[in-house]
Amino acid sequence: MAAYLPTPDRPMPSSWLQPTPDSLWARLKAQGKLRFTTLFNLVWSLWVFGDLVFQPKLPDHWIPVTSVTFPAFLVLYAMAYTRPVRHTMWYATAMALLGYAVMGVNASGGACYVIFACSFMGFHGPMRVCLARVAVVLAVFVSLALTVMEWPWTVALVMTIVALSVSVANLLYRMNGQKDWELKLSHDEVRRLAATAERERIGRDLHDLLGHTLSLITLKLELSRRLLDRDTEAARREMEEAERVARHALAEVRSAVTGIRATGLAAELASARVLLGSSSVNFSYLTEVPVLPARVENELALVLREAVVNIHRHAQASMADAKVEVVGSELVLSIADNGRGKTGSEGNGLCGMRERIRSLGGSMQVDSLKGKGTRVVIHVPLTAEERKDLPPVLRKLAS
Repeated sequence: MAAYLPTPDRPMPSSWLQPTPDSLWARLKAQGKLRFTTLFNLVWSLWVFGDLVFQPKLPDHWIPVTSVTFPAFLVLYAMAYTRPVRHTMWYATAMALLGYAVMGVNASGGACYVIFACSFMGFHGPMRVCLARVAVVLAVFVSLALTVMEWPWTVALVMTIVALSVSVANLLYRMNGQKDWELKLSHDEVRRLAATAERERIGRDLHDLLGHTLSLITLKLELSRRLLDRDTEAARREMEEAERVARHALAEVRSAVTGIRATGLAAELASARVLLGSSSVNFSYLTEVPVLPARVENELALVLREAVVNIHRHAQASMADAKVEVVGSELVLSIADNGRGKTGSEGNGLCGMRERIRSLGGSMQVDSLKGKGTRVVIHVPLTAEERKDLPPVLRKLAS
């Protein structure tokens, strides 16, 4: 994964044409080898050479103009597929300008570039905005074709219908994919609500368990106190029984709470992936979540949720990651993105995160550079007793 804030062990990508995680090429990754079929769309670029067939005599500068503009178009096409989706409209605009510039020399080539430009206009932004972009591109194209180039209106109409059809088809394809993401998000929300309801049920069961157990312990201790002066042996047996009941109840409570804690943070991480995925942010996280101390589990889950919401709403990022690890005697949670970075003073979200971490006796560091992303690193000290409850591998790291 590319670095968000560049570090020696996480350098920035070296190749400009290397596909980014939020590119059209990355979106097609789920199709496997079938995504290479999209390269067959370049077959339609052969229309650039249509004048060789339909024009009885080529203009004087047809060969040099086509020799320069066609490689430029191929570069723009490759960049539209491999660079971030939010930049696609700029490459499409460059294709349209290229088409306008060559219409007077290479008529079929100019129309071809404009059609490809319209096809890329629907891959980013709201539907109305995408349609408005296509309308502007086609309006300029038709105006130049009818007034400056003096094309027959039938030719301009056919080219317009083709460009409009391709752009609308791509727009509908993207909208259907976005609806699939929203459906997946709603399914995840249902699962999260179900998990919350289950945790509430377990909480009620624990309350009932503790209520019954504590009542039993209280009864036995009262009985042992009354028997202490009359029958010491009976009093000792009652106290031993109370101790066994207390230890058994403590073991059950620890087992139940451990399951609740692990599920809570894991659910937040899974929910974060779906939420950020709906806004085209590639989110990766540590899947083997360690069993965390009870006092930090809920606070870290809430801090993670706030950080993910900030990335979703404000960062304008394409990549993000989260990691939980044990470093020395501390538990470290790091959340990073490659978004726009610091744009002003800290808001209520970051202030609330600091307060939660401060209540745990920990610290939070925010590294944010304008245009180079944000990294939030949280350190929470662990007590010797809490380190004993960690899994063997993590306990070794913490020792």
